[in-house]
Parts: sequence; C-alpha cells; structure tokens
Amino acid sequence: MNKIENNEQLTIAAVQMNSQQHIEDNLADIKAAIIEARIQGAHLVVLPENCCSMGEQFATAERFDALSATIADYARTSGIYVLAGSLPCPYRPDGVIVPDGRLRQVSQLFAPDGTRVARYDKIHLFMATVADKHGSYNEAATFEPGTQTVVTPLEANNDIYQLGMMVCFDLRFPALAQRLRQAGADLLSAPSAFTYLTGQAHWSLLLRARALDSQCVVIGAAQGGDHVYKNGSIRQTWGHSTITAFDGTIINSYEDSALNNVTNKDGKNYALVLASVDKQAQIQGRQKMPIFDCHRLA
Repeated sequence: MNKIENNEQLTIAAVQMNSQQHIEDNLADIKAAIIEARIQGAHLVVLPENCCSMGEQFATAERFDALSATIADYARTSGIYVLAGSLPCPYRPDGVIVPDGRLRQVSQLFAPDGTRVARYDKIHLFMATVADKHGSYNEAATFEPGTQTVVTPLEANNDIYQLGMMVCFDLRFPALAQRLRQAGADLLSAPSAFTYLTGQAHWSLLLRARALDSQCVVIGAAQGGDHVYKNGSIRQTWGHSTITAFDGTIINSYEDSALNNVTNKDGKNYALVLASVDKQAQIQGRQKMPIFDCHRLA
C-alpha cells in the first residue's frame, strides 16, 4: 500500500493481527506495524482486541502494567497516537482489584509523547452459542463489565478530533455509539476479535450501521485467522479490518481473514488498513442530515 500524502487530514491505520499466545512475538508484530504505519503517514494506529495474546488472559493480565508501558514506548518512539486494542487488567480504573477472581478488558490510548490519555473498560461482554469448534462464549465468566463511556481528544495537523472508545461486542449496541456521538465523538474505535462465523455474518454490517447511527468514522481493527491455544484447541477469527466513513461507506478494508495470502505479499504477521478522515465532509454530512437534532428517544 502506498504512503498516504495528506497534510491536512487525520490519517488512521487499523492493524489486522493474528495474535497467538507468545506475547513477545506479538509485541514484535505490534512494533513493526506501528513503525510502518508512521512511515506511511498515520497519526493514529488502532490495534485489535487481545493484541498481546489470544487466550491466556490471566497470565497476560499479570503483565498488564509492563505491556502497557511497552506499547506506550512504541507510541513515544514513533511520535504518533497508538490505541492498544485491549489488554486484560486485574484492577479497575480506580486501582481496586476486580473481585471474584475476574479481570477487566481494557482499551488504552497513548499519546505521541507516550502518556496514557484514556482508558476504556469494555462494557458489553460477549455471550453467544456459535456453531464453531469453540461452541459457547461467555466473557462474563472471566471479565467484569466496565461502567463508564469514554470520549477523548486527539490532535493532528492543528485540529482536534474526539475519539469515542468501544471494543468488539460493543458494536452490537447502537445506544453506545449514539451516546458517544452525543458526548462529542467524531471517531469510534472498535478493536475486535469476532469469531469467524459471527464476523462473516455481521462484521461489515455492524461497522456500517454504527457509522450511520452516530455519523462517526468507525475504525474496525481485527484479529483474523486461526489462533492455536496451548491446550490444542483452535479459535478462528474473521479479520477483514475495515475503516468506515460517517455515512456508512467503506473507506478501506483488508479483504481476508488470514494474513498468509496474496493480499499480504510481504508475508508479514500483520496488515495495515489506512484511511484519511475528511472532517469537513463529515461536518457537512451531519449538517445535511441532522439526525441528532431530530432524536426523540435518547
């Protein structure tokens, strides 16, 4: 993909990964993706859910502070914003340990100087029965839901963009996207690890629907491919990382689940989806269809 030359718009890179359970390998892929995204002109890099490890949540949570510091350092070294899709965390935002032996699923935004400027704890926890090898999913058995919505500013090219933060299953709840817009969001982050079957059925539709609900740009950075767990089981994720415009049109996407195919010719363990945000077009689109002036139920 060619470098995006745009000195007036915010350029976003959504990273597709195939994270396994070897954290150091995943960190190497994250670092390489951030460096390449910066070279291609990105101001903001969004990593997928479970970016440092698929599975092994409690072992990964023991390293939450160290892993967060490492990704913060990648942001500082590259001089761009980095959204660490999600990491399991043993404590709440106020520092209190999560009770009942559970964790929080935490998304963080790091500024170009490496400081953490936002933390969002995933509110909606995935619960479903899916006709795949895993079968039943119940995130609430491992995680405690967050309670606070988060909108945070980021600056690029002397302009301010407001980022509303979501994670994966949050995409199925339009009220959250609408509340983030009401709080001022221009962009919505959606780091995800959709199952192959639910992603195949709903991923693109949900990204476009939430963009239309909120008139925000939606950034879907996804896990894709087969993830082999230490117990020998395999989880399949849908991938197809996508950035969707405020009007529901797809700006750019990666059209596969697995990375080892012809669309990723360099054989890297990640893929980048880049797009520039036309803020003026978004403002004009909202003015032409002022749905939030017409809203009556929220």
